[in-house]
Order: sequence, then structure tokens, then C-alpha cells
Amino acid sequence: MTSSPAVLLRAAFYLAFGSAVSILFSIAASQILLALAIAALLLSGARLRVPRVWLPLALFMAGTLVALALADHPAVGLPQVRKFYVLLMLPLIYSTIRDRVSIRWLFLSWGIAGAAAALWGVVQFVQKLHQAHVLGVKFYEYYTSERITGAMSHWMTFGGEEMFALLMLGSFLLFGPERRLRRLWPWLVCAGLLLMALVLGETRSIWLATLAAGLYLIWAWKRWVVALIPIALALAVFFGPPSVKERAISFVRPHGDVDSNTFRLVTWRTGLRMIEKHPWFGIGPDGPSVEFNDYVPPEIPRPLPTGFYGHLHNIYLQWAADRGIPTMLMMMWLLVQVLVDFWRALRKLPPGPSDARFILRGVTAMVIATMVSGCFEYNLGDSEVLTMFLVGIACGYTAIGFAQQKETAVA
Repeated sequence: MTSSPAVLLRAAFYLAFGSAVSILFSIAASQILLALAIAALLLSGARLRVPRVWLPLALFMAGTLVALALADHPAVGLPQVRKFYVLLMLPLIYSTIRDRVSIRWLFLSWGIAGAAAALWGVVQFVQKLHQAHVLGVKFYEYYTSERITGAMSHWMTFGGEEMFALLMLGSFLLFGPERRLRRLWPWLVCAGLLLMALVLGETRSIWLATLAAGLYLIWAWKRWVVALIPIALALAVFFGPPSVKERAISFVRPHGDVDSNTFRLVTWRTGLRMIEKHPWFGIGPDGPSVEFNDYVPPEIPRPLPTGFYGHLHNIYLQWAADRGIPTMLMMMWLLVQVLVDFWRALRKLPPGPSDARFILRGVTAMVIATMVSGCFEYNLGDSEVLTMFLVGIACGYTAIGFAQQKETAVA
């Protein structure tokens, strides 16, 4: 390799790294760096690598295009085609960030950036407490529709990003190669800030997803610690702000239209009607945003409960309703394939902490969290969350290579 291609390949590495980290505070910066990284990689002459999940992802993209072509309102679905650009993050990261140390620092950088955003989120929480006091309104009712967003534009995006950063940082603390406390305490502080932001964010789907993925990590670390989780949750609710307790109770006793319990049921029932009438190709990408009222079950009273009806608040229903069941199953294939591949790789690792173990455990936790929160929110429809998800998947498949190298060395 001549010096010029080597320089371009190195530039692609730094640009890809910057794109993967800057997504925590600016989608514009991340996507600009993504374009520059792709250009540098192609100009370097290096081979563009893709992990084995390329096939279900390609079929999902093809299904999206077919659904768009058959849609009554194709122009509405064009943003979903433009989102294909974000999918370039998968081959980019898989092609450029290939060593253990770089991947480790990528996820640690998520922890640093996420902790900084969490600090800003805490400031926002205090500001909103003051605003509610000045307005003379009950804080819970005011805050539920005005939650902290950190550096993002919406609390759901903020919660998803903070969750991913926390899971990878938690996996590093539990399974990573660094075991000396004097070097781990900064990451413990970052993890504490991330956890605080998730609690104060009061986004219930994020709470459930973090709990499910966290239980997976703790179970894989020390199973007996799982028994302490209910105590930790009770303490968090008891010592947290009163609104946290009210939000936890709202799982079973919602505060009327203030909470989203009722309107989510409406979106899910409506989505099922869309799927029932258009099972093969759906009503078109993002079709639910313009055709929602046409499919609301007639027995549901009007006006509809307060809420956002631009999508179905469930990735599985959304994909099946706007692109058809076969296309939805392609993405399910991808998610399950990732879990199976990582599980197999983990079984081949020698015992003890390592970069490969923390990466594979952490990204598995990310996938679990995505699948759980996806039952209640269209999370992978969010470009910021999708970007971090793809970065994690790419790094996970690179870590599988680490596991295979160790297996070969032992043999």
C-alpha cells in the first residue's frame, strides 16, 4: 500500500470514529463525518467489509422499496429511503475500526459523551422543577410532556442513547480487561451519571429495556446479584423525586391522558387493522402517519386520547403495517441472527475478562434493550438510535473475529 492510500485509510478511521461518537450530541456532525469517512475509505482502495447480517438487511431495504412503489402515498415514504444513508454506518465501522483498543475507546467515548449529556439533563431537570413552580402547576403533569432531552431534540432519543452508552460502559466494568479500581472509578462515575439521567428521564420503555438488558449482564456476571435488583429498584423509587414514584405507579395506574397507556393501545389496535388488510406489502413506508384515521377501529370513541399518532409506537407493528409482514420478518431475522452469532462466539471465549467478552456481552445487551423498548416505541426509526445500534452491531462482529483468533491460537 502506498503512502497516500494509507493516509486516506487512516483518515477514514478517525472520521468513522468521530461519526460514531458525535451522534451523542449532533446528528448533523455525525452524518457529515459519515460521508467524509465513506469517501476516504473508497478513495483509499481498501475493501468495504460487511458482516454476515448483510443479507437480511439488504432484503429489508428491498422490501422497503417494493412497499414504497406500491404505496398510495409514495412521497410520504421517501424519508425511509433516505435513511438508507444511515445504514452505511454498519459497513463503515466494520471496515475501519478493527482492533480491540480502538473499539474499547469508542465505547468509553460513548460513556464520556453520554455522561456529559447526562449532566446537562440534570440541569434541565432542575430548570423544569423551577418552571413548574413558577407556573403553579403540578410537576408530574407538566414534566411528562416536557421531559429532559440532554443534547437531543426529544426525550426518547436521549433515553435511547444514554441507555446504549450505559449498557456498553456497564459491560466494560463487569467483563472488560481492566480490573484495577483506581482506573475504573472514572467510568463508575460516568455510569452513575448515565443511570441518573435515565431515572430522571422518566421514560418507562427505556426503564424496562434497561432493566431487561441489565439483568442479562448481571446474570452473566454473578447470578446471585440479580436477587438484589428488586431492592435497588425500591430504593431508587423511594429516594428519587416524587415524580419518579408516580411514573413507576403509572405502569398499572395511569394518570388519565397524562400518561401514554391508552393512546398506545389505540395505535397498536390500529396497526393490527393495517396489517390485517395489507399483510404482504403494507400501506407504504411511513403510511401510518397519513392514513392512521382510516384504520382506527370504529368502536374506539372519539376524540382519540392525547398522544402522538405519527407512527405506531412499536417497531414490529410499524414495519409490518407500512412494509408488510415479510419485510418485518427480515429485520427480525437480523436481530435474532445477531443474538445467535454473539452467543456462539461467547461460548468459544476462554474464561476471564477480555475486550472480546465485554464487547459481545454489551452489544448483546444493546440488542435485547432494542427489542424490549421496540415493543413500546419506534426506536429504530430514530436515526440517532439507529446509528448507535449499527455501530454496536459492527463492533460486535469484529469482536467475533477476536474470539476466532483466540480459538485458532489455542488449537
